[in-house]
Amino acid sequence: MSGNVARLFKTEETWQQVVERYVLTRKADGLAPRTVKDYRYHLTRFFTAYPEGLNPDKAKRCVLEYMSLERSPGYHNMVLKYLRCFFRWTVNEGILYSNPCSGIRSRKAQPKIAQHSPDVVKALLALPDQSTYTGLRSYALLLLSLDTGIRPREALSLRVEDVSIPARVVVVRAETAKTRVQRTLPISDQTAQAIMKLVSIRPKEWRNAPLFCSRDGQPLRVNSWYHTVKGYGEKIGADITPYSLRHLFALYFLRNNGNTFALQRIMGHDNLDTTKIYVALAQSDLEEQHELASPVNALFPKRQRLGKIRD
Repeated sequence: MSGNVARLFKTEETWQQVVERYVLTRKADGLAPRTVKDYRYHLTRFFTAYPEGLNPDKAKRCVLEYMSLERSPGYHNMVLKYLRCFFRWTVNEGILYSNPCSGIRSRKAQPKIAQHSPDVVKALLALPDQSTYTGLRSYALLLLSLDTGIRPREALSLRVEDVSIPARVVVVRAETAKTRVQRTLPISDQTAQAIMKLVSIRPKEWRNAPLFCSRDGQPLRVNSWYHTVKGYGEKIGADITPYSLRHLFALYFLRNNGNTFALQRIMGHDNLDTTKIYVALAQSDLEEQHELASPVNALFPKRQRLGKIRD
């Protein structure tokens, strides 16, 4: 029976053709260009290592061997997600009769959430030279990131018209949002003033340039912004990246009694599970503060416990 089913579902296409068809499908679905690029990258790596990955009789073993390679839990889960989605599509297309990723579990990964003190954040904001365009741009972009938790790529895709200074909001358009869902982010007066000042010094020729662009009016690349922030962090002895600013916003939002569901909407999380990672970290902060500040602990200091005395 299995042999008959295998012959029934065997495709005449090469894996390259199937991957290309899948990539076109995801483009038609409206996925972000970066996500489409990641699909192509991970699928190409898999099929380069296992060219027979579309053979119904061998697909399962190919996937099992590939997913058995030594990887960090986070990277393992990411690869599994891409393969699982792809093979689900092959089943729907009649290329395979079952998903070879079924039964493979995600690995438990410890979230890498950056945590820095308010003093570090203040030192970071003091670094950009606001007397120059690039310094003012960096200052405004740092403020926006800390104020809204916006993703770096989303921030660098903003246009001037996406910001309403009177309403104190920034709109992340659906076509630039990672989740392809538009969202409106409130901003503080300080952030609004920094953006307003940045816009006021832009030449008229930059009419169509992004809000945060290079000093010659060209789009600012994510890698360039990453190295800028990384360089700032090195100057103050802290490991900071653009994504660290997103993490900091989420943690401080919760520490200051922000609503979890509001945080989910602001951050643009697909589901609450991702937001709960920050909730758990904020809760651990509360426990540490309670340990330090509880009046009961102050009245009854913990006594050192002695273990067994060995001869």
